[in-house]
Amino acid sequence: MEFKQEVEHVQCLIIGSGPAGYTAAIYAARADMKPVVYTGIVPGGQLTQTTEVDNFPGYPKGITGPVMMEELREQAERFGTSVRFGYVTKVDFTGDVHRVEIDGTVQVTADTVIIATGATAKWLGLESEQKYNGFGVSACAVCDGFFFKNQEVAIVGAGDTAAEEATYLAKLCSKVHMLVRRDEFRASKAMVHRVMNTPNIEVHYNTEAKEILGDGQVVTGVRVLNNKDQSEKDLEVTGFFVAIGHKPNTELFTGILDMDETGYLITKPDSTATNIPGVFACGDVQDNVFRQAITAAGTGCMAALEAERYLAAKESGE
Repeated sequence: MEFKQEVEHVQCLIIGSGPAGYTAAIYAARADMKPVVYTGIVPGGQLTQTTEVDNFPGYPKGITGPVMMEELREQAERFGTSVRFGYVTKVDFTGDVHRVEIDGTVQVTADTVIIATGATAKWLGLESEQKYNGFGVSACAVCDGFFFKNQEVAIVGAGDTAAEEATYLAKLCSKVHMLVRRDEFRASKAMVHRVMNTPNIEVHYNTEAKEILGDGQVVTGVRVLNNKDQSEKDLEVTGFFVAIGHKPNTELFTGILDMDETGYLITKPDSTATNIPGVFACGDVQDNVFRQAITAAGTGCMAALEAERYLAAKESGE
């Protein structure tokens, strides 16, 4: 693999700038590892596209996603982290020192690399979906369900995640309309059973969301299409949840790091270590179960502590 001319060498390179990346930076900086963070295309990650964050400990009145990520960045910088806007375009983890190319032009070598590139929610691709994203449209029921207490909502999806999120919403909302594209679920029998035994979930089979309706500010309903008879109808809902999966941002590491069948990085049990010594992964890029800011931050802390131990062992010749 051919790289551009080497520019600098760092002890700890962090790829990604969500809660995982910035928490790793805070811990690495306090351990005097002088971390360098490359933010990626979306500095701050998924949370910058979230309006209210009410479930992160320490914010009793809640906080907006963008403000929270700005504060995390400031905290990382206070301890000496160098935060840079840039996108990793190539990696080479074959040698003892890891080589990373930024924006196709700059090369950085690093003793340790912490990958915190996150995951991206899959969307339906409707224009109205993006228009009302954060104003009634969400890809995380656990994050945003509370805002729709005692209201009617709709959720799109047919897998285990959709079924789980529908039953979660049913505890909070007066009614949950579940839109299933085919005439059956993809979810496991146990999850389907749970949905069917929840009285305030109404399943709409052979149904697709055609347009999210709103008053220009918030969601007021969803227009759905029956793909069998082509009939349309409007459901009056104030919340619209998309649960058709997430895509981990791991294309860069294909064939280099171990991944599961959907592309999530595989880390060693009770660890953030990947199959390459000195390369660690934290946050949503290796977590397809919880996908919360607080759990991402926790694994970011773990990654920094493990990177520090790895460096200490290397320096002492262990």
